[in-house]
Amino acid sequence: MLLRSLPGNAGDVAILVGRLVIGFTMVARGWLKLVSNGLDKTAAGLEKAEVPLPWASAAVAGTVELVAGTLLVLGAFTAVAGVAIALVMAGAAILVHLPNFYTFNGGWELVGVIGAGALVLAGCGAGRFSVDAALARRMVRRTTAGI
Repeated sequence: MLLRSLPGNAGDVAILVGRLVIGFTMVARGWLKLVSNGLDKTAAGLEKAEVPLPWASAAVAGTVELVAGTLLVLGAFTAVAGVAIALVMAGAAILVHLPNFYTFNGGWELVGVIGAGALVLAGCGAGRFSVDAALARRMVRRTTAGI
């Protein structure tokens, strides 16, 4: 027999850990852009990196990171949140971090890992320990009860 995924609750726990780590990382990154450093300082860094529309880019990236990160932590709208994070990370890789690979050289490895992990979550779902799963269970109960 081929082991295709972790058995029993282990798979759901693994998804939960992935969601929490990626989600909290995104919340922290978004908070940094929007609040701690502020949009002006973030935009100045993006302008230095020659990112087009630096203030708008900072606002969009920070907002997506904060909101989608929060959704991942909750396991709510996971497919949408995961794709949104993957797109923002792809933009960061292309506009800021190429052509270097390693993070210590300003490369794209970290944003690549975050984006890929978010995309995996979008593809596999939030797991059993999530708002998405709770809503799905509620829908099934309502459907089977004839409501």
